[in-house]
Amino acid sequence: MMTNRISALKFPVALMAVFAFIGCGSTPKKHTESVVKAKPNIIFIYADDLGYGDLGVYGATGIKTPNIDKLANGGIVFTSGYATSATCTPSRYGLLTGTYPWRNSDAKILPGTAPLLIDTEQMTIPKMLRAEGYDTGIVGKWHLGLGTGDVDWNKHISPGPNEVGFDYSFIMAATQDRVPTVYIRDGKVVGLDPKDPIQVDYKKNFAGEPTATENPELLKMKWHHGHNQSIVNGIPRIGYMKGGTAAKWKDEDMADTFLDDAKKYIGSHKSKPFFLYYALQQPHVPRTPSPRFVGASGLGPRGDVIVEADWCVGELMKKLEAEGLLENTLIVLSSDNGPVLNDGYYDDAVEKLGTHRPAGALRGGKYSLFDGGTRVPFVTYWKGQIKPGTSDAIVCQMDLLASLASMVGSKETKLSDSQNLMNELLGKGTVGRKALVLEANAKTLLRKGDWIMIPPYKGASKMNTEVNIEMGPDNDYQLYNTRKDIGQQNNVAKQFPDKLKEMKETFEKLRGSDYQNVQELKLQ
Repeated sequence: MMTNRISALKFPVALMAVFAFIGCGSTPKKHTESVVKAKPNIIFIYADDLGYGDLGVYGATGIKTPNIDKLANGGIVFTSGYATSATCTPSRYGLLTGTYPWRNSDAKILPGTAPLLIDTEQMTIPKMLRAEGYDTGIVGKWHLGLGTGDVDWNKHISPGPNEVGFDYSFIMAATQDRVPTVYIRDGKVVGLDPKDPIQVDYKKNFAGEPTATENPELLKMKWHHGHNQSIVNGIPRIGYMKGGTAAKWKDEDMADTFLDDAKKYIGSHKSKPFFLYYALQQPHVPRTPSPRFVGASGLGPRGDVIVEADWCVGELMKKLEAEGLLENTLIVLSSDNGPVLNDGYYDDAVEKLGTHRPAGALRGGKYSLFDGGTRVPFVTYWKGQIKPGTSDAIVCQMDLLASLASMVGSKETKLSDSQNLMNELLGKGTVGRKALVLEANAKTLLRKGDWIMIPPYKGASKMNTEVNIEMGPDNDYQLYNTRKDIGQQNNVAKQFPDKLKEMKETFEKLRGSDYQNVQELKLQ
């Protein structure tokens, strides 16, 4: 019988969540020496906008996720697992590079035409692993830019994933709601007809091309905000696109397409160690489940694509088992940021939510400085090597680089902000990261121990009314004890001046005292 790992814990830990992905934390050298060097296969399963409360193992009762729950119940469920940012591009940058995204002024949500965000000279997880004899592949969402800023989509597209460490890549350039709406394999658009070249522009439309504002009769999905430009498959997108008709994806087939490619990658690379970054597109908008999953959740398309993603994880696990690879594969599952319901389309995500709480007991969600923005499901699994359990250690996706480098015996020293938490990820330690700077919308905060401090951001919006999520900024310092107040309802900054002073000093040491000026420059 599948157990709810989180519900077995005492409050407030009982309300915390787990998802598979390696975490962040600082540990003394002597603490890490006990980790046995090994070179297992490594798979990252990275969901898109999946919340802390969206999985059964994290306490969800309104939606069923049996396959992910099974994976989590066989591994370590982290109750304080973090992405680096409350939005996608910065989190993916931090994950692959081991670097705080706020160090890169361009690390923000990118359009589909943005140049490659990761410097080709920069150390990355796939680059480090490839040097240790791994085959490396990415299947799914990229959203870290391509080319140098003026991409010709009809020729070989470079630089991209293949230039930052991946031997193989099968991706979409940005997000499902952004053009170009095509798959790209190793730098080439799949299925492109040379007689129907692709053109993409994020500033102006192409003559004669329909848009959501001018041709609402062509829509099968209604836009709410920000998604009113080119129409592809009856769905309005961000950005303008012309041509490439034969290469355009079918949205309802996307989950199957990426899953099939991931399974083929596993089957064709089982003879030597491999690293697979399997980046799911669910439950990001537009939510377009396969007809097989329509109505599966009772919560509308958002719930249905979570059920679909859960099925994909189950199928991937079946493939590993069939190939005899489960005992030699470390799996990390997590999400790039917290949840959002209405993120640009009318799709019943709000109307059919019922009692389901995507962020669980956390406050905020995607885009937010509150914990619901960056605290996400985080799970590690390795059959026969990881003893099932729950961990309260603070871990972060940014620390995967240093942790994996330690595990495989890499001598690489360019690990940036990444810290070795391999013991924690394997369930052999509970120290975790002592302090962690988190980011949302070009603003930063500090998690240290049981405490969260949000510095003042004068004049900043407290509520994003389009997505109906509390953003978190205030004119005064905010201090919360997340163990006693997981929902961040009680600002105790005035009651604990000594703790606030300590948090401020740690934050300024890590972030710099000019954080507000830096953030303002980043927004320009």
